[in-house]
Amino acid sequence: MPRAAGPELNPAALASPPVGGTSDRLARMRIAITYLWRHHCLPDLQNPRRFTEFVQHRKLFDRDPRLPVCSDKIAAKTYVADRLGSDWVTPTLWQGDALPANPVWPLPLVVKSRHGCTQRAFVRSSHDDWDAIRRRSGAWMAQPYGVWLDEWLYREIPRGLLVEPFIGADGQLPVDYKLYVFAGQVACIQVHLQRETRHRWMLFDRQWRRFSSPTRDADPARPGSLDRMIEAAETLGQGFDFVRVDFYEIDGAPRFGEMTFYPGSGLDPFDPQEIDLMLGRLWAEARR
Repeated sequence: MPRAAGPELNPAALASPPVGGTSDRLARMRIAITYLWRHHCLPDLQNPRRFTEFVQHRKLFDRDPRLPVCSDKIAAKTYVADRLGSDWVTPTLWQGDALPANPVWPLPLVVKSRHGCTQRAFVRSSHDDWDAIRRRSGAWMAQPYGVWLDEWLYREIPRGLLVEPFIGADGQLPVDYKLYVFAGQVACIQVHLQRETRHRWMLFDRQWRRFSSPTRDADPARPGSLDRMIEAAETLGQGFDFVRVDFYEIDGAPRFGEMTFYPGSGLDPFDPQEIDLMLGRLWAEARR
Protein backbone atom coordinates (compact mmCIF):
# COMPACT_ATOMS: atom_id res chain seq x y z
CA MET A 1 0.00 0.00 0.00
CA PRO A 2 1.22 3.55 -0.64
CA ARG A 3 2.74 5.35 2.30
CA ALA A 4 1.36 8.72 3.27
CA ALA A 5 3.36 11.66 1.99
CA GLY A 6 5.39 13.65 4.46
CA PRO A 7 8.59 15.73 4.35
CA GLU A 8 11.77 14.65 6.02
CA LEU A 9 14.32 17.24 7.13
CA ASN A 10 17.21 17.07 9.53
CA PRO A 11 17.53 20.56 11.06
CA ALA A 12 21.04 19.78 12.27
CA ALA A 13 22.16 19.53 8.66
CA LEU A 14 21.34 23.19 8.05
CA ALA A 15 24.19 24.60 10.13
CA SER A 16 26.89 26.27 8.01
CA PRO A 17 29.90 23.92 8.05
CA PRO A 18 33.56 24.21 7.19
CA VAL A 19 34.33 23.07 3.65
CA GLY A 20 36.08 19.72 3.45
CA GLY A 21 36.99 17.59 0.45
CA THR A 22 38.60 14.51 -0.95
CA SER A 23 42.15 13.68 -1.99
CA ASP A 24 40.95 10.78 -4.15
CA ARG A 25 43.27 10.73 -7.17
CA LEU A 26 40.81 8.59 -9.11
CA ALA A 27 38.10 11.21 -8.61
CA ARG A 28 40.42 13.91 -9.91
CA MET A 29 41.30 11.75 -12.88
CA ARG A 30 37.66 11.01 -13.71
CA ILE A 31 36.76 14.68 -13.44
CA ALA A 32 39.69 15.70 -15.65
CA ILE A 33 38.79 13.12 -18.31
CA THR A 34 35.10 13.98 -18.46
CA TYR A 35 35.88 17.71 -18.52
CA LEU A 36 38.38 17.21 -21.35
CA TRP A 37 35.79 15.19 -23.28
CA ARG A 38 33.18 17.95 -23.05
CA HIS A 39 35.27 21.13 -23.06
CA HIS A 40 38.37 20.04 -25.01
CA CYS A 41 40.70 21.29 -22.31
CA LEU A 42 41.77 20.17 -18.85
CA PRO A 43 40.22 21.89 -15.84
CA ASP A 44 42.24 23.86 -13.31
CA LEU A 45 40.98 22.18 -10.15
CA GLN A 46 43.13 24.13 -7.71
CA ASN A 47 42.56 27.64 -9.06
CA PRO A 48 39.34 27.54 -11.08
CA ARG A 49 38.50 30.48 -13.34
CA ARG A 50 35.63 29.18 -15.43
CA PHE A 51 32.18 28.51 -14.02
CA THR A 52 32.42 24.91 -15.19
CA GLU A 53 35.74 24.55 -13.35
CA PHE A 54 34.18 25.87 -10.15
CA VAL A 55 31.54 23.11 -10.44
CA GLN A 56 34.33 20.49 -10.60
CA HIS A 57 36.08 22.15 -7.65
CA ARG A 58 32.85 21.99 -5.63
CA LYS A 59 32.41 18.30 -6.47
CA LEU A 60 35.89 17.56 -5.16
CA PHE A 61 36.14 19.81 -2.12
CA ASP A 62 32.78 21.17 -0.89
CA ARG A 63 31.16 18.94 1.74
CA ASP A 64 28.61 21.45 3.02
CA PRO A 65 25.88 19.27 4.59
CA ARG A 66 23.22 21.76 3.50
CA LEU A 67 23.74 20.76 -0.14
CA PRO A 68 22.13 17.29 0.13
CA VAL A 69 19.21 18.73 2.13
CA CYS A 70 18.46 21.37 -0.48
CA SER A 71 18.87 18.89 -3.36
CA ASP A 72 16.67 16.20 -1.78
CA LYS A 73 13.35 16.44 -3.64
CA ILE A 74 11.45 15.65 -0.42
CA ALA A 75 13.43 17.64 2.15
CA ALA A 76 13.79 20.66 -0.16
CA LYS A 77 10.02 21.18 -0.10
CA THR A 78 10.10 21.82 3.64
CA TYR A 79 13.21 23.99 3.27
CA VAL A 80 11.50 26.13 0.61
CA ALA A 81 8.07 26.24 2.25
CA ASP A 82 9.64 27.49 5.48
CA ARG A 83 11.26 30.39 3.61
CA LEU A 84 8.78 31.20 0.85
CA GLY A 85 5.48 29.63 1.87
CA SER A 86 3.76 26.36 1.01
CA ASP A 87 2.06 27.83 -2.08
CA TRP A 88 5.44 27.84 -3.86
CA VAL A 89 5.79 24.06 -3.58
CA THR A 90 4.18 21.31 -5.67
CA PRO A 91 2.44 18.90 -3.27
CA THR A 92 3.69 15.35 -2.82
CA LEU A 93 0.97 12.77 -3.46
CA TRP A 94 3.06 9.85 -2.22
CA GLN A 95 6.59 8.91 -1.20
CA GLY A 96 8.13 5.51 -0.61
CA ASP A 97 10.60 2.89 -1.78
CA ALA A 98 8.54 0.94 -4.36
CA LEU A 99 5.57 2.02 -6.46
CA PRO A 100 2.29 0.17 -5.89
CA ALA A 101 0.97 -2.29 -8.47
CA ASN A 102 -1.41 0.32 -9.85
CA PRO A 103 -1.45 4.13 -9.75
CA VAL A 104 -4.01 5.29 -7.18
CA TRP A 105 -3.69 9.05 -7.76
CA PRO A 106 -5.40 11.41 -10.19
CA LEU A 107 -3.84 11.62 -13.63
CA PRO A 108 -1.73 13.13 -15.08
CA LEU A 109 1.17 12.71 -12.66
CA VAL A 110 4.94 12.46 -12.52
CA VAL A 111 7.09 9.86 -10.75
CA LYS A 112 10.54 11.00 -9.60
CA SER A 113 13.46 9.76 -7.57
CA ARG A 114 14.24 11.95 -4.58
CA HIS A 115 17.98 11.35 -4.84
CA GLY A 116 18.87 11.93 -8.49
CA CYS A 117 18.50 14.12 -11.56
CA THR A 118 16.60 13.36 -14.80
CA GLN A 119 15.06 10.32 -13.08
CA ARG A 120 11.40 10.97 -13.82
CA ALA A 121 8.50 9.42 -15.69
CA PHE A 122 5.26 11.06 -16.79
CA VAL A 123 1.90 9.33 -16.62
CA ARG A 124 -0.58 11.28 -18.70
CA SER A 125 -3.30 8.65 -19.17
CA SER A 126 -4.35 5.16 -18.14
CA HIS A 127 -2.82 3.89 -21.40
CA ASP A 128 0.73 4.61 -20.23
CA ASP A 129 2.72 1.52 -19.26
CA TRP A 130 2.73 1.59 -15.46
CA ASP A 131 4.62 -1.71 -15.22
CA ALA A 132 7.45 -0.23 -17.29
CA ILE A 133 7.54 2.81 -15.02
CA ARG A 134 7.71 0.56 -11.97
CA ARG A 135 10.69 -1.23 -13.52
CA ARG A 136 12.42 2.06 -14.29
CA SER A 137 11.85 3.32 -10.77
CA GLY A 138 13.20 0.06 -9.40
CA ALA A 139 16.40 0.64 -11.36
CA TRP A 140 16.67 4.14 -9.86
CA MET A 141 16.42 2.60 -6.40
CA ALA A 142 18.97 -0.11 -7.13
CA GLN A 143 21.92 2.19 -7.75
CA PRO A 144 23.38 5.28 -6.06
CA TYR A 145 23.25 8.41 -8.18
CA GLY A 146 26.19 10.62 -9.13
CA VAL A 147 29.04 8.16 -8.56
CA TRP A 148 30.48 8.21 -12.08
CA LEU A 149 30.53 12.01 -12.20
CA ASP A 150 31.74 12.31 -8.58
CA GLU A 151 28.67 14.29 -7.52
CA TRP A 152 29.12 13.78 -3.81
CA LEU A 153 25.90 15.32 -2.51
CA TYR A 154 23.58 12.82 -4.23
CA ARG A 155 25.17 9.94 -2.35
CA GLU A 156 24.11 11.65 0.89
CA ILE A 157 20.39 11.79 -0.03
CA PRO A 158 18.27 8.82 1.06
CA ARG A 159 17.14 6.81 -1.94
CA GLY A 160 13.43 7.08 -2.51
CA LEU A 161 10.57 7.76 -4.89
CA LEU A 162 7.84 10.38 -4.95
CA VAL A 163 4.71 11.10 -6.96
CA GLU A 164 3.51 14.61 -7.80
CA PRO A 165 0.68 16.00 -9.88
CA PHE A 166 1.70 16.94 -13.42
CA ILE A 167 1.83 20.74 -13.54
CA GLY A 168 2.04 21.36 -17.29
CA ALA A 169 -0.87 22.41 -19.51
CA ASP A 170 -2.39 20.17 -22.22
CA GLY A 171 0.15 17.46 -21.47
CA GLN A 172 3.12 19.73 -22.26
CA LEU A 173 5.97 20.44 -19.84
CA PRO A 174 6.11 24.04 -18.65
CA VAL A 175 8.99 26.35 -19.55
CA ASP A 176 11.80 25.97 -17.03
CA TYR A 177 13.39 29.14 -15.61
CA LYS A 178 16.75 28.46 -13.95
CA LEU A 179 18.15 31.39 -11.97
CA TYR A 180 21.90 31.57 -11.32
CA VAL A 181 22.44 33.04 -7.84
CA PHE A 182 25.88 34.21 -6.64
CA ALA A 183 26.22 35.32 -3.00
CA GLY A 184 22.47 35.88 -2.80
CA GLN A 185 22.19 37.90 -6.05
CA VAL A 186 20.58 36.64 -9.27
CA ALA A 187 22.96 37.18 -12.19
CA CYS A 188 21.05 35.57 -15.05
CA ILE A 189 18.15 33.35 -16.05
CA GLN A 190 18.57 30.21 -18.15
CA VAL A 191 15.37 29.40 -20.06
CA HIS A 192 14.76 25.80 -21.11
CA LEU A 193 12.24 25.01 -23.85
CA GLN A 194 10.58 21.76 -25.00
CA ARG A 195 12.53 19.55 -22.61
CA GLU A 196 10.85 16.34 -23.77
CA THR A 197 11.17 16.80 -27.54
CA ARG A 198 13.55 19.46 -28.94
CA HIS A 199 15.32 20.58 -25.81
CA ARG A 200 17.33 23.80 -26.02
CA TRP A 201 18.14 26.70 -23.74
CA MET A 202 19.21 30.35 -23.78
CA LEU A 203 20.50 32.83 -21.23
CA PHE A 204 19.01 36.21 -20.27
CA ASP A 205 20.12 38.91 -17.88
CA ARG A 206 17.83 40.33 -15.20
CA GLN A 207 16.44 42.85 -17.70
CA TRP A 208 15.46 39.95 -20.01
CA ARG A 209 18.14 40.68 -22.62
CA ARG A 210 19.52 37.55 -24.23
CA PHE A 211 23.31 37.25 -24.02
CA SER A 212 23.79 33.66 -25.18
CA SER A 213 24.37 33.21 -28.90
CA PRO A 214 21.52 33.93 -31.32
CA THR A 215 19.44 30.97 -32.48
CA ARG A 216 16.46 30.44 -34.76
CA ASP A 217 14.20 30.80 -31.73
CA ALA A 218 12.57 34.13 -31.04
CA ASP A 219 13.10 35.31 -27.48
CA PRO A 220 10.38 33.82 -25.28
CA ALA A 221 8.17 36.29 -23.49
CA ARG A 222 9.37 37.52 -20.14
CA PRO A 223 7.35 35.65 -17.49
CA GLY A 224 4.98 37.92 -15.62
CA SER A 225 6.16 36.51 -12.30
CA LEU A 226 9.89 36.95 -12.99
CA ASP A 227 10.34 39.62 -10.32
CA ARG A 228 8.86 37.24 -7.73
CA MET A 229 11.13 34.45 -8.97
CA ILE A 230 14.19 36.68 -8.59
CA GLU A 231 13.21 37.71 -5.08
CA ALA A 232 12.55 34.10 -4.08
CA ALA A 233 15.80 32.84 -5.61
CA GLU A 234 17.76 35.48 -3.73
CA THR A 235 16.05 34.47 -0.49
CA LEU A 236 16.95 30.81 -1.05
CA GLY A 237 20.46 31.71 -2.21
CA GLN A 238 21.44 33.51 0.98
CA GLY A 239 24.50 31.89 2.57
CA PHE A 240 25.66 30.07 -0.57
CA ASP A 241 28.43 31.27 -2.87
CA PHE A 242 26.47 29.76 -5.76
CA VAL A 243 23.21 27.91 -6.27
CA ARG A 244 20.90 27.59 -9.23
CA VAL A 245 17.23 27.89 -8.28
CA ASP A 246 14.63 26.65 -10.77
CA PHE A 247 11.04 27.78 -11.18
CA TYR A 248 8.03 27.32 -13.44
CA GLU A 249 5.20 29.74 -14.06
CA ILE A 250 1.86 28.01 -13.49
CA ASP A 251 -1.34 29.98 -14.13
CA GLY A 252 0.64 33.20 -13.84
CA ALA A 253 2.20 32.30 -10.47
CA PRO A 254 5.77 31.11 -9.78
CA ARG A 255 6.32 27.52 -8.66
CA PHE A 256 9.54 26.18 -7.17
CA GLY A 257 11.26 23.42 -9.11
CA GLU A 258 14.57 22.56 -7.45
CA MET A 259 17.87 23.85 -6.12
CA THR A 260 20.94 22.67 -8.01
CA PHE A 261 24.58 22.91 -6.95
CA TYR A 262 26.22 21.07 -9.87
CA PRO A 263 24.45 22.48 -12.97
CA GLY A 264 24.98 20.05 -15.81
CA SER A 265 27.75 18.56 -13.66
CA GLY A 266 29.83 21.42 -15.07
CA LEU A 267 30.01 19.61 -18.40
CA ASP A 268 27.62 21.66 -20.56
CA PRO A 269 29.52 24.17 -22.73
CA PHE A 270 28.32 27.77 -22.91
CA ASP A 271 27.84 29.56 -26.21
CA PRO A 272 29.71 31.83 -26.51
CA GLN A 273 32.47 30.38 -24.34
CA GLU A 274 33.12 33.78 -22.75
CA ILE A 275 30.03 33.22 -20.62
CA ASP A 276 31.90 30.46 -18.79
CA LEU A 277 34.58 32.96 -17.74
CA MET A 278 32.06 35.69 -16.92
CA LEU A 279 30.08 33.42 -14.59
CA GLY A 280 33.36 32.11 -13.17
CA ARG A 281 34.34 35.64 -12.17
CA LEU A 282 31.01 36.05 -10.38
CA TRP A 283 31.60 32.79 -8.47
CA ALA A 284 35.14 33.86 -7.54
CA GLU A 285 33.82 37.19 -6.22
CA ALA A 286 31.12 35.39 -4.24
CA ARG A 287 33.76 33.32 -2.44
CA ARG A 288 35.71 36.35 -1.14
